[in-house]
Amino acid sequence: MSHKAGFVNIIGNPNVGKSTLMNAFIGEKLSIITSKAQTTRHRILGIVNGDEFQVILSDTPGIIKPAYELQESMMDFVKSAFEDADVLIYMVEIGEQELKDEAFFKKITNSKIPVLLLLNKIDKSDQEQLESQVALWSGKVPNAEIFPISALEGFNVKEVFNRIIELLPMSPAFYPKDQLTDRPERFFVNETIREKILMHYKKEIPYAVEIDTEEFFEEEKIIRMRSVIMVERETQKGIIIGHKGSALKRVGMEARKDLEQFFGKQVHLELYVKVNKNWRSNQRQLKRFGYNQK
Repeated sequence: MSHKAGFVNIIGNPNVGKSTLMNAFIGEKLSIITSKAQTTRHRILGIVNGDEFQVILSDTPGIIKPAYELQESMMDFVKSAFEDADVLIYMVEIGEQELKDEAFFKKITNSKIPVLLLLNKIDKSDQEQLESQVALWSGKVPNAEIFPISALEGFNVKEVFNRIIELLPMSPAFYPKDQLTDRPERFFVNETIREKILMHYKKEIPYAVEIDTEEFFEEEKIIRMRSVIMVERETQKGIIIGHKGSALKRVGMEARKDLEQFFGKQVHLELYVKVNKNWRSNQRQLKRFGYNQK
C-alpha cells in the first residue's frame, strides 16, 4: 500500500487563526486560542492519521519583532518551521497587507517547497474585498496556491486538507498511528491554565505568566495535578489571586472543566502562585520552561 507522510508548518502574523486552523484539522484542542496576540509561545505538533497518510502539523508563534529573550526564543521556533517543512502554510487574514518580518517573507516567496496561502476570516468580508485581497496576495506571493477560508466556520478547511495530502511525499509514518501530538500531558495542563489567564486578565499580566505543573498523578478514575503559576512581580501575584482568592479560583474551575473534557476523566487541580523575577529575560529559566532550545 502506498503511504504519504510529511510535515506541514503553519506560519503568519499573530492572531490570524493559525491555532484555530490546526485544531480544525486535528479535531482536538491542542493549541490554545484567545483574542490576544502571542497566545502561542511554543511550536506545537499535532498529528492527523489516516490509513494511507500521516500529516504532522506544526502551529508556530505569530511573527513579531522580538523585544526580550522569551520573544527571541519564540521566533526561533518559527525559523525552525522553515527547516523541516514538506508543505508550508502561510496564513493571512482579510485586510492584512504584509508580514511583520521582511526576512521571513523572503523565505516564503523563495521557498522551494509547496506554499499554500490561506486567506482566513473571509466570513468577515464581502465579494469585492475578497477579490481584491486575492489579487494583492497573488502578486506578493506568486509561488503560492491561494485558498480563501474560514477556519472558525470550517469553510474550505477540508479542501485545504485534501490538497495537503496530495502534496505530501511518499513516506512511511514518522510517529505511531495512535499518537496525537509530540507534547507530554503536562504541557496541555500548562497551556489550558495559561489560556484561562489570557482570557481573564488584562495588560501585561498574561504575558508575564508561565505555568509549571509539578505533579501529575493518574489514577483509575481521577487525575491529580498540582500547578504553579509563575509571575515576575509581587503585584502581579496579588492580581492573579484576586480578592479572597476569587480570581484564582475562577481560573482553576474553568481549567479543570476543560482538562476533564481533554483527558476524559475526573480532574483534581491545585493551583499556586509564585514570584519568579524576570523569568522572561533569564536564559536558564527559559530553558527550564522549554524555550531557548539551541
